[in-house]
Amino acid sequence: MKYALYQMNVHVANPEKNREKIASWIEKQMMETKPDTIVLPEMWNTGYALDQLEPIADQNGKATIPFLSNLAKEFSVNIVGGSVANKKEDGIYNSSFVLNREGEVIHRYDKIHLVPMLDEPKYLEGGRNKAGHFELDGVKMGVVICYDLRFPELLRPLALNGAKVIHIVAQWPSARIEHWKYLLHARAIENQCYIIAVNSSGSCKETQFAGESLVIDPAGKLVTSGPSEKEASLHVTLQLEKVTETRKSIPIFTSRVPHLYESVKGDFHA
Repeated sequence: MKYALYQMNVHVANPEKNREKIASWIEKQMMETKPDTIVLPEMWNTGYALDQLEPIADQNGKATIPFLSNLAKEFSVNIVGGSVANKKEDGIYNSSFVLNREGEVIHRYDKIHLVPMLDEPKYLEGGRNKAGHFELDGVKMGVVICYDLRFPELLRPLALNGAKVIHIVAQWPSARIEHWKYLLHARAIENQCYIIAVNSSGSCKETQFAGESLVIDPAGKLVTSGPSEKEASLHVTLQLEKVTETRKSIPIFTSRVPHLYESVKGDFHA
């Protein structure tokens, strides 16, 4: 499966300009490399202009879904649509949409974990549904968003349900770039699947976003990476048989003894 990943420098608070930029980029990718699947970064419609979202956020996908659907149908390409600021009846969410080659929305996910360090809880609502899996071209996959990466219990059920690829779409800051890299490798190794992590570049106010998008194979080996803090296009072909091979060679899933794992639901106390 061939991928094209957009490590995008998002225009802050300018959804129309960002849609124009993405449309042009996708057209270029389809002419040059003809990928099966496109992946975009987090909050590509508005960037982290959180205090400006009320008038510029999408309205329950009314702008994003037709835009991505038309591109998917025109080019017969799957699109893991990063995420967008998305206003619903009860508030603004950080929402991801996945579309197949026919332009159908086959998966929706609202970011569950909101970032205290970027004041997300002040402006956004957290998602209330689990991160379920979906299929593209017959391959089971999942998607989570940025800060979700720090919560391994969110990703584990995706792998247990057969996901061979998990996408992490992000606007991860340069200040915590080492966390980004180590956590992504850990998620690939512990779930024995491909991790496709697409980060943005550029900046918003005092926050510089790191770039350094990564693709990591099921054994934890780095397949490709983007440059630091610069816009880039990444291209990779997944060898999906490696997922099966890795899971057979180190059979962690059949070695699990979940009845001996403590389930903690109480409040954390430092």
